Amino acid sequence: MLKSKEPEVTTNNFNRICVGTEIIGTINTTTDFRIDGYVEGNINSKGKIVVGEKARLKGDIISRNADILGAVEGTITISELLCIKSTGVVTGNITTRKITIEVGAQFNGNCNMTDNISETIPDGNK
Repeated sequence: MLKSKEPEVTTNNFNRICVGTEIIGTINTTTDFRIDGYVEGNINSKGKIVVGEKARLKGDIISRNADILGAVEGTITISELLCIKSTGVVTGNITTRKITIEVGAQFNGNCNMTDNISETIPDGNK
């Protein structure tokens, strides 16, 4: 019997939610993920999450890296680098190892920077 093995994170694989698409629920992925639509729920990724300029996310993010160009309302936990671009609007608390916030970006919340962040991504793509 073959044992299932969790796929490795690669830069060639990614998921995308397009403009005009609405998702309600939790998303777990091992690959990069781009949101250009609306998501209400938590997103957990072992890759990079990009919240596009027209995107809106109401929920928490747990990821290795993230670029925020749109609006996020929730807690953000990033184990490596979080970039809030000039069009980004973040309302909620952030925990990250490194952060960049471009001129024009909006951030309302608290930020905790630490080297001790574990990626707590739930098992299984059920």
